[in-house]
Amino acid sequence: MKYNTQNAKIKSITEKTLIVGIDVGSETHFARAFDWRNYEYSKKPLEFSNTEAGFMTLKAWMADLAEKYGKNVVIPGMEPTGHYWFNLGAYLQDNGMKPVHVNPHHVKKSKELDDNNPNKNDRKDPKTIAALVNEGRFSYPYIPTGIYAEIRSLSNLRLQTQEEITRIKNRIARWFSIYFPEIKDVYRNPDSVSGLMILKEAPLPQDIVKLGVDGINKIWRDAKLRAAGLKRAKTLVTAAEHSIGSQEAPDSARIELKNLLNDYEIYKNREEDLMSLTEEKLSEIPHIDKLLEIKGVGLKTVSGFVAEVGDITRFDNPKQLQKLAGYAIVECSSGKHKGESHISYRGRKRLRYVLYEAAISLIARNEEFKEVHRYYRTRKENPLKKMQSVIAVACKVLRIFYTILTKGVTYDGAKMMQDIKRPQMLAA
Repeated sequence: MKYNTQNAKIKSITEKTLIVGIDVGSETHFARAFDWRNYEYSKKPLEFSNTEAGFMTLKAWMADLAEKYGKNVVIPGMEPTGHYWFNLGAYLQDNGMKPVHVNPHHVKKSKELDDNNPNKNDRKDPKTIAALVNEGRFSYPYIPTGIYAEIRSLSNLRLQTQEEITRIKNRIARWFSIYFPEIKDVYRNPDSVSGLMILKEAPLPQDIVKLGVDGINKIWRDAKLRAAGLKRAKTLVTAAEHSIGSQEAPDSARIELKNLLNDYEIYKNREEDLMSLTEEKLSEIPHIDKLLEIKGVGLKTVSGFVAEVGDITRFDNPKQLQKLAGYAIVECSSGKHKGESHISYRGRKRLRYVLYEAAISLIARNEEFKEVHRYYRTRKENPLKKMQSVIAVACKVLRIFYTILTKGVTYDGAKMMQDIKRPQMLAA
């Protein structure tokens, strides 16, 4: 059902429709009511608070206007102002209404149409929002429920945890640059297991020298670590002996590194717990296991995809998903001028990132996708640049995910290769 086109949106607004424009704020909201001809029913804006009592006031106000003017459908429209609309949107949805969103950029550009004045106030914005809804210039927000809400929340928590881990790693790298810059010659990654073990016991270079090769090796042997031995221990001690790191305030330096390593361990454990719970929740969604069977597709890719898309059955075709990810192809042409095509970058940024990372992983690890990438770049007609080819592969990943999750089929690499329309094969 193509309910998301502008014609379908306009068709859904009839003489029996009450359009309510809502200006969302952090604590207080304002609403105005109109009919399908933009005739206003509210004498003054309704001011209501961001509380249960305020929401009930809005509901009663809309019900009175609908009954008074013979309306049987109410369409509340609002700007998605940060996170302030979440609770109001969920309340309206739970009470049988379908809240819609208008683009804040459209509101900003449209508010001058009535009075040629760019001023912003609580009375003017609800009217502009309602007018955009009446013209069909709105979108239906997706508020995930059930298992999809759980996965989205878990994904957000995991991303926040990853950001904290990155900050801590950067602070650890800064600490090394000041107190032990030579460690980068011993360990490529500052968070290596054997390196962290030693730094917990001997943070500063002078502590490592005091510990000695045998002491370092004993720590690794007691931990039954096989990846490091005497050779690595000698290299570490030599680097510490010739370190140019600062020797000022050694006590505070030890405390700083100890706190950073403790924080790093806490967030790494938290990330593992979140991934474990996410994997458990994902198992409840049909056909998820078929996605994980694809070589090069991991748990983070699948969880990120489901978190951003939600219930995939709400989409009619993969082109809608491509538009949601901002991978729709657009061009700027006029008359004889034909501009270059590029992706729209409109939509969910995280979904676009997840698909891009999936494409990079599949090109590196999956032979079929590697061949597709090579074909896109070397075909005789319209060869793509490297980045264009990666985006094309990301769109193919999206279509494969959509087909597997909606039809329950198993990934077939050979069939995917046959679906590529090669000009030379068609000519033959």
